[in-house]
Amino acid sequence: MMHKYKNSEAKNCLIDKHIVFLGDSRIRQLFYSFIKIINPQVKEEGNKHGNIPFEDKSASIKVDFLWYPEVNGSMRQRIKSWTEGSVAKPHIIVAGAATWSIKIHNGSNEALTQYKINITSIAPLLEKLAKSSDVYWVLQDPVYEDMLSESRKMITNEKIDAYNEAAVRILNSSSRNSKAKVKVFSVSKLIAQETIMKSSDGLHLPESSRDTNAMILMNVYCNKIMKPIDGSCCQPQPPLTLIQKLAFCFFTLSIIGYLIISLIHRNNYRKNKSCTDLEIGEEKKPAINTPNVSTLEMLLHSFCKLGLIMTYFYLCDRANLFMKENKFYTHSSFFIPIVYILVLGVFYTENTKETKVLNREQTDEWKGWMQLVILIYHISGASTFLPVYMHIRVLVAAYLFQTGYGHFSYFWIKGDFGVYRVCQVLFRLNFLVVVLCIVMDRPYQFYYFVPLVTVWFMIIYATLAIWPQIVQKKANGHCLWHFGLLLKLICLLACIYFLSYSQGAFEKMFSFWPLSKCFELNGNVYEWWFRWKLDRYVVFHGMLFAFIYLALQKRQMISEGKGDALFSNRVSNVLLFISIVSFMTYSIWASSCKNKTECNELHPSVSVVQILAFVLIRNIPGYVRSVYSSFFAWFGKISLELFICQYHIWLAADTKGILVLIPGYPMFNVIVSTFIFVCVAHEISQITNDLAQIVVPKDNSTLLKRLLCIGGFFSGLLLFSAMQDQSRH
Repeated sequence: MMHKYKNSEAKNCLIDKHIVFLGDSRIRQLFYSFIKIINPQVKEEGNKHGNIPFEDKSASIKVDFLWYPEVNGSMRQRIKSWTEGSVAKPHIIVAGAATWSIKIHNGSNEALTQYKINITSIAPLLEKLAKSSDVYWVLQDPVYEDMLSESRKMITNEKIDAYNEAAVRILNSSSRNSKAKVKVFSVSKLIAQETIMKSSDGLHLPESSRDTNAMILMNVYCNKIMKPIDGSCCQPQPPLTLIQKLAFCFFTLSIIGYLIISLIHRNNYRKNKSCTDLEIGEEKKPAINTPNVSTLEMLLHSFCKLGLIMTYFYLCDRANLFMKENKFYTHSSFFIPIVYILVLGVFYTENTKETKVLNREQTDEWKGWMQLVILIYHISGASTFLPVYMHIRVLVAAYLFQTGYGHFSYFWIKGDFGVYRVCQVLFRLNFLVVVLCIVMDRPYQFYYFVPLVTVWFMIIYATLAIWPQIVQKKANGHCLWHFGLLLKLICLLACIYFLSYSQGAFEKMFSFWPLSKCFELNGNVYEWWFRWKLDRYVVFHGMLFAFIYLALQKRQMISEGKGDALFSNRVSNVLLFISIVSFMTYSIWASSCKNKTECNELHPSVSVVQILAFVLIRNIPGYVRSVYSSFFAWFGKISLELFICQYHIWLAADTKGILVLIPGYPMFNVIVSTFIFVCVAHEISQITNDLAQIVVPKDNSTLLKRLLCIGGFFSGLLLFSAMQDQSRH
């Protein structure tokens, strides 16, 4: 993966540095592309067959091009002057030459022999410089022979390959066991093989190719200094933090503990195993029954599996074991998979068990196809295409709409505001993210969607739980309670409106420790405010929709029988027409947006239009409401795990790139990595459910003790995190 350095980043990396480009016209091209990263205003002027200086005084950066078109005594003398100490050594040296030697000597074998002698005399000097400077030898690019002028016809690819082979064989020949080596820059040759036919003269690379070469050179040197997330080249593996080491020890002990218990159970089973009585030929039954799986064994078994899975996470996205590649968006890479999964989803159509609006199977289906679309959006890099970006924003809003609808419906109907319910929801939402924060050394806010749904769940709970608690059973006794609930919702809307336009108040609220530890990203809570603000009204819309729907259902104003339209035929047809028009109108608006800033400003207010339109289209016709896609519903049940796991074992470099398990076979790589990714997400969902039953018991006194233990765990985690931050600073 290559990070695209901005001029400010390049200056920070190269501050107080002296860089020298040494060679022929091809090296001069690379020199100009390199300094344009530092200063895009630079023009290619000056003597082409002479030295060209460049200096950026603001960052004290000095970059020189030195004209040495042949590897000869003059080049050797220049390099020797740097090794003798009389002249200050450059921090970076980029050298390379050969085509002039081929041209001047008409491609003779004697010239190649002399080239080998000359580079043999220069190699020890370059290797000596490599001990204190970064030295790069640029291999010669191939040429496009059909386009070469008559004076360059002797420069053939066969000759260039011979010169490159000589340079590779001779360089570093005397320092094979040394860490200080001349770095052979061969990527330019590989790029030229694909793009040299676009050259203007058959010899020099087109501008786009040489700019790529310069950016790669910048990545090679600067990535180890700047450590960008999306630059996977040349970065050292980050050292394990104290928290990561403790997590590693915990998972190791869990695996050992589970193995010991399994061995003990196996031995007990063998002792009690039934055996055959040789005298009568009948099987004797064991004296005692095999005991059920204990809570401790289930706990260790879950942590054992989780430990192995987290090892895979770490190897994929923290260790330098697997390659990573950049995303390149094309319309086909996004829309073809969308059509494919749509066909699969329709193929697995089944009848629903119930025909209520937004029943469980339907909401699972909704979550499933949305999650698959979001996954395709992420791996294809479709965020660069604005209409797709805006529709994906609606899908994220739809998840939050379901959060408001689902939790409001539960509290309104059940009236259960107990601690057990709250702990169950918070555990299921946050367990995987907390583990990943520890293992992958990421802040909580990095997994922005989980903090978002967690905070909104707590807001819904607080809105309905504070006095007076208004639930359906109470509201049925007197209609005034409905107005009381509406008043609560209006107060919630007012608070949302105030916080969305008062960034200072919002940031102060979340800047207190330890909240700041959870909601800060890159040292501030602006990202959290931006994410929260982007879909600020949609949860409220979900709650309001649930309230209206449940009120209509209670008064039997809608028909939810199998095959029945939700309303009378006339009303249903009118609502369907309005919904289809609204759905299409939003899509037309999203496609005509000029930029993300303008779209994001209007998105919180208008996203509900397409969400409600979809809900009505999906539920008004009786037949449509009576069927669902089991394919999509299966993915919907693990949608949260899929959303989180993609960060590290499907995508890579914290979602900036794509994980490459099988280099060279992109389609096969996607199939294999996707299969593993889905299996892991499903397994983590099972582990979370198993642990939720153990960690969050129904007994209040036991639950209180567990909460105290969890509070102690997080206190320790915050303490270790503070110590870790202090040591880093």
